[in-house]
Amino acid sequence: MRLKALLVDDEINILKNLQAVIPWEEFDVEIAGTAKNGEAALAIARAHSPELILCDIRMPVMDGIQFLEALREMGSDAEVIMMTGYQDFSYVRSVIRYEVKDYILKPLDYDELGQTIGRLAEGIRERKTEQQNIQREWRQVFHLAYEKVLYDVLLEVGGSSTKPFLKQHELSGDLSFAMLLADVADYSQKERNWDDKERKLWNFAVHNVLQDYLSSLKIPYTALQVRNGEWCVLIERMPAHAFDRAECEEWARQLREAVERYIKIQIRVALHPAPVSLEKLARAYKNLQRSLSLSGGRDDAVIVPERTKEQSEHSQRLWDRIEEMVTGLKRCDRRKTEGALRELNESFRQLPDGSYERVQPILHYLCLHLLREMRSMDVIQGEDETDCWKQLDRNPGIRETLTVINRLVDRSIDNVMKKKTSDVLMLSARDYIERNLSSDLSIDAMADYLGISGSYFSLLFKQHFGETFVEYVTKQRMEMAKSMLAISDKSITAIGQMVGYAERRYFTRVFSKFTGQLPSEYREQTQDRTGAHGRS
Repeated sequence: MRLKALLVDDEINILKNLQAVIPWEEFDVEIAGTAKNGEAALAIARAHSPELILCDIRMPVMDGIQFLEALREMGSDAEVIMMTGYQDFSYVRSVIRYEVKDYILKPLDYDELGQTIGRLAEGIRERKTEQQNIQREWRQVFHLAYEKVLYDVLLEVGGSSTKPFLKQHELSGDLSFAMLLADVADYSQKERNWDDKERKLWNFAVHNVLQDYLSSLKIPYTALQVRNGEWCVLIERMPAHAFDRAECEEWARQLREAVERYIKIQIRVALHPAPVSLEKLARAYKNLQRSLSLSGGRDDAVIVPERTKEQSEHSQRLWDRIEEMVTGLKRCDRRKTEGALRELNESFRQLPDGSYERVQPILHYLCLHLLREMRSMDVIQGEDETDCWKQLDRNPGIRETLTVINRLVDRSIDNVMKKKTSDVLMLSARDYIERNLSSDLSIDAMADYLGISGSYFSLLFKQHFGETFVEYVTKQRMEMAKSMLAISDKSITAIGQMVGYAERRYFTRVFSKFTGQLPSEYREQTQDRTGAHGRS
């Protein structure tokens, strides 16, 4: 960390000696400027913000004490060394209130002065590093809190608790968003063929491509993974930034192309046709989710739903019943879930005969949506899901599909009611960790996210997973890093950052301790093994 120094003295020889004798390069300090009086020094301080100032007291135009007073008034926290003769010792009392770091008497002992400068420079660096760490931690905490607020608003689980946060940080009012919903094409089918490790890897890979592309746009955005295979991208649009639909459609196309180009998997993207206020995020999200689910196998680059009366009549009521069932399951509300299921069955009993053919594909996609939500909540057993897929693979009619939905909901209600509050909390913790492996994860941040104390979180986590939070997160990060090293050509530094390690040296140390190999050795070994397997 290179520092800047300002030298102030009305004696030209002293200024020359200070520049020539003190080993500034050794201290990694550059001279930002020299001045013969306080007035000139103040101008240099405003322009260059030096961290270290050597200043005489008695000077023409503006003396050292007046300079110090003006320096502190402008908010500078530079470390100051005052230089003066014996006869000025009475000034010491005057400069104490301006937080002078040291007081050097003339004639100057340059060896002693050099030691003082070296010591102060090291102290400045330590303080600046600590401040940067605090600021980085605060930005991270704020970002996590902001994401949590948006996530809660999106899923309508935050209640009124989100408003004070937004008001405090001046994030409400005129704030609106461009909303995009990205969904891996045929995700439910793909996930059937993945084990848990592959599922995590594919979701992690898509998430990082989305983050990389959005970061390159230099726009204020938040990418929330709402469930496996699905991300809601919110791009802040203040009144000064008019909503440009064509621009948003281009972002959506570029997102889709980036994912397909880098990881060879297709995503579908839906764009809300207008800016969305904070209060309408949840409704807009459900509209986009419905549009993607009911668009079936359409391969449109970007889906921009334009709701019509016909579409509302055919699908809105059915979709609402499915959403009520999902909400009931998430809240462990048996009455709400069973009530929505009865209404869904009743809706089909009242359909005119001519509507069955038109409604059948809608019901099929609603069933896929319900199945996916249940899997994300971990309320469906493996054998039940396998049986459901066998039924759906036969392209059943409306009656058979309704039977599948009824069976799914009945069994899922039983599983939900068996879950303890602690199990639900730990499921949320696991999902959050998966979505945020590249971020700073801490016990306090996780506890705040779940609304419990840090000590209680640690206790629950150890009981549920059989290992500490740090051990679990490290293991997840290392497994993800191993997969990325094996299949990706990204640099080791980039992979380390993707799994939450800003410094390559620290990532290498943790990886070596976990695997017994350097990341480069592991990559070479796995790629050699893959090559040999391909040649055999």
